[in-house]
Amino acid sequence: MERKNCSVADIGLAREGWERINWAWQFMPVLRLIYEKESAGEKKPLDGHTVAACLHLEAKTACLLKVFKDLGAVVTAAGSNPLSTQDPICAALAEYGVHVFSKHGMSASEYEENLRYMLAWEPDIIIDDGCDTVAMIHEHFQELAPGILGGSEETTTGIKRLRAMDAEGLLKFPMLAVNDALSKYLFDNRYGTGQSVWDGIVRTTNCVVAGKNVVVAGYGWCGKGVASRAAGQGAHVIVAEINPHKALEAHMDGYQVMDMRQASEVGDIFVTVTGNTQVIRREHFEKMRDGVLLANAGHFDVEVYVPHLRELAVKTYDSRSNVRTYELSDGRRLHLLAEGRLVNLASGDGHPIEIMDTSFAAQLLSCLYIAGGASLKRGLQKVPEFLDDMVANYKLESLGLKLERLTPEQEKYLKDWRE
Repeated sequence: MERKNCSVADIGLAREGWERINWAWQFMPVLRLIYEKESAGEKKPLDGHTVAACLHLEAKTACLLKVFKDLGAVVTAAGSNPLSTQDPICAALAEYGVHVFSKHGMSASEYEENLRYMLAWEPDIIIDDGCDTVAMIHEHFQELAPGILGGSEETTTGIKRLRAMDAEGLLKFPMLAVNDALSKYLFDNRYGTGQSVWDGIVRTTNCVVAGKNVVVAGYGWCGKGVASRAAGQGAHVIVAEINPHKALEAHMDGYQVMDMRQASEVGDIFVTVTGNTQVIRREHFEKMRDGVLLANAGHFDVEVYVPHLRELAVKTYDSRSNVRTYELSDGRRLHLLAEGRLVNLASGDGHPIEIMDTSFAAQLLSCLYIAGGASLKRGLQKVPEFLDDMVANYKLESLGLKLERLTPEQEKYLKDWRE
């Protein structure tokens, strides 16, 4: 494929993009701290490397990509979701010299083409969100694999796909599971998803949450965050889970636990956060009350199964921006937000800036670790503990918080089996 410099909707939007980027940058002290430390030397640590990043192209991501470039890398990027791409951000990045390929609302074929344009730059480090880049390399660009030093993956869904590839012995280069790092999922998945999902839902619908029956499908760290924030706004939370331990945890946290068949009869707002397909499907749509809101916070638009909605509907129309209404034969109306895509990014600005500061710090340190000549075996592996701890320590430093330190007697006590 030909090598293009960029492909964006309108380069004239760059000024608006820079306003958003500059706003985000002032609330990202950890990323700034790492950049200051890494740029202090004579040689830039990413000189000679090409970083390909398939991420949600919004202001916080732009700060990360800008740091990659400022630390010496050639940076090429593609949007990981058609509705999360912000055209002013893409314009600003292109103006800055990032080879960016994306536009808001791109089609599936355009999305794939943009990934190909990104990979035409022959990257040696991959930053992925959902595993689409890694999958494309293995399916269509295997000649690139020997030159790839490694990469990192941002999402639960991406880790699931990488784990499946690794189990089949197919993964041809190292991938660090950033999503599984403590500094990522304890904060990004819980506090980030928890706040941004409700920001997206409320911004899109202007509906009240208090007093509503909110059904949360999936009680992993993202589900915990969504449920907690719903309860904090006065909702009655119902959790649907397939895992007995997580279901029991939800019960002990004070929420009702039902299967989706039961929940579909009483829910007012439904949020899927499972990473699986057809979580809410025909049998559930058929039982839902008039006027329910359907939202997805999983990576792909397969959890609220739209093909079944289309089959059941006798009329489909847009009620307001980013809300599509499916009217059934008996007059009931089911409202789907953001086409069933990531509601927090397609209907909002994604996770809060300070949350993504730590997640992107983990991405940046992983990239520097790979570029620094780390001896990594091919396949999926954990982010090294010292890098994970480094992110948390930088965050504490930025907040002016101090850790308690063990005394020598305490250290000795913890290591000794004797009473």
